Amino acid sequence: MSLPRRDAMAALMQGRGEDLLVVPGLGSTTWDLAAVGDDPRNFYMWGAMGGAAMIGLGLALAQPHKRVAVITGDGEMLMGLGSLATIGVQRPRNLAVIVFDNGVYGETGGQPSHTQAGIDLVGVARAAGFATCCDVADEAGLADLARRLKAFEEILFARVAIDADEPPRVLPEREGVALKQRFRAALGLKP
Repeated sequence: MSLPRRDAMAALMQGRGEDLLVVPGLGSTTWDLAAVGDDPRNFYMWGAMGGAAMIGLGLALAQPHKRVAVITGDGEMLMGLGSLATIGVQRPRNLAVIVFDNGVYGETGGQPSHTQAGIDLVGVARAAGFATCCDVADEAGLADLARRLKAFEEILFARVAIDADEPPRVLPEREGVALKQRFRAALGLKP
């Protein structure tokens, strides 16, 4: 069973609260986050595949009073598996890593990803030291994850099984300097 990816993003962002910063991965998670509501507290990734989890870690360490959610795809997470070990060692209580897993490398043509071959991202996260790990494949699991995202107090990892669909793209701002400045302003920092 799997969920429509844009619906999954909308469910996670509904009532997100003022203290949630979001780092979407390259491609579809960025487009879906922009589609469900562009926000200056979204730090969009352009051309940095594999880096979302580490950027989220740095942000969580720099902003310990904010919650940080990295929402990325299975392809990007597979590219950056070592980041899970680093996060597991650092254990920032305010970081959630959520992987939308459609089983394909969507950005390069839909080739099967390693998750189709049995790579268990939840198992990898658990072995890396994530105390709370969720494997979400239905509406009830998604509702539970959305609830957890509002009040988690330890590193959290979730794999969300999503459809390999392609809803219309909604492209947010692409200019890196503008994104950085608006994100810093949302945090009350000088651009």
